[in-house]
Amino acid sequence: MPVPVLSAREATSTASELAERFAKGAAERDSDRILPVEELDELGRSGLLAITVPAEQGGADLPVAAVAEVFRLLATGDPSIAQIPHSHFVYVNALRHAATPAQQAFFFGEVLAGRRFGNAQSEIGTKHVRDFRTTLRPDPAHQTELWRLDGEKGYATGALLADWIPVLAHLGVDGPMHVAWVEREAAGVTVVDDWNGMGQRTTASGTVRLDDVAVAAERITPYHVTFEGPQTYGAFAQLLHAAIDAGIARAALRDAAEFVTTKSRPYPDAIAELGIERHADDPTVVQAFGELELAVRAAEALVAEAARAVDRADAELNADSAGAASLAVAAARGATTDAALGTATRLFEVSGTRAALDSLNLHRHWRNARTHTLHDPAAWKVRHLGRWALDGQLPPNHGQL
Repeated sequence: MPVPVLSAREATSTASELAERFAKGAAERDSDRILPVEELDELGRSGLLAITVPAEQGGADLPVAAVAEVFRLLATGDPSIAQIPHSHFVYVNALRHAATPAQQAFFFGEVLAGRRFGNAQSEIGTKHVRDFRTTLRPDPAHQTELWRLDGEKGYATGALLADWIPVLAHLGVDGPMHVAWVEREAAGVTVVDDWNGMGQRTTASGTVRLDDVAVAAERITPYHVTFEGPQTYGAFAQLLHAAIDAGIARAALRDAAEFVTTKSRPYPDAIAELGIERHADDPTVVQAFGELELAVRAAEALVAEAARAVDRADAELNADSAGAASLAVAAARGATTDAALGTATRLFEVSGTRAALDSLNLHRHWRNARTHTLHDPAAWKVRHLGRWALDGQLPPNHGQL
């Protein structure tokens, strides 16, 4: 069934409604590691996964600012559900950058029909995260019309519950990087649900094994060309990570406020010296919540500004505009990392001992924040900001900025 084509207002309204529903079961899903299969199906039916399909292909073609807000809202409900389609949006973007018109027509049609993309990008055991061994080799009987794919990928968020798995691989031995689009149920494809991280526990970010998988030439798109000139591909991907962290921060603050106003007991000295009846009226608690609100608002504002910077760069793309977008996203990543970790940590400080009960699972906010913010180091984002502030040096042109 075709999914609805949403306006920006409809997209954010739908994301807000879904986030509210997803929040109700988030603690239980995390505690029992229940994958959000039904929730992801509902997300797909909503039309939210199709909001970046180009208008000329029948899609909503919403601005990046709307996409970032959708991710932030979803993450306030359940950040695992928000993270699962991250690669879906990144590879829709990859198609916009480098696919042929025929490939775009086919895959954007798949998205508008409600189908989902996963990813098989990262590899474990290589020298660094941008070092890849997986290689597409020509099929001896069909030359370059058919290719064969072998390899193993890790951290494959979204692959388990996807219809298509974009696989990042060399085209030929030591050849340029391409994306091989592999059907989830294709022969030789195995997706292992072996993710055992302490946080983001229900993202199914497991292992993809590829054993002599046949890939037709028309299902291979170039990846390397995206970085041959100015691009916002990396900034867009990083922005969505920042939006997820901002959502985690807001959810932690929301749950802390709910706990403090309904369950926390006032400290005896506050009763004796100040005569307060509620823990929420303790001036030290009020001050702490004010500081947390300030940090979360600042992070949210930087996410919104970074999204607008990406939109501005896309409208007039050059080295300066792309660099400005990457710097804006770097600032958002730094701020959202601090806000998510800080809020999820101070949640216990302001709530009291009872908040640490395992049965309440409030610690999932810190576990989610700590796990997701490890995706790639925020310290390097800050370093690039420092180089810009000192010498006006633009950041490097790659997919992690």
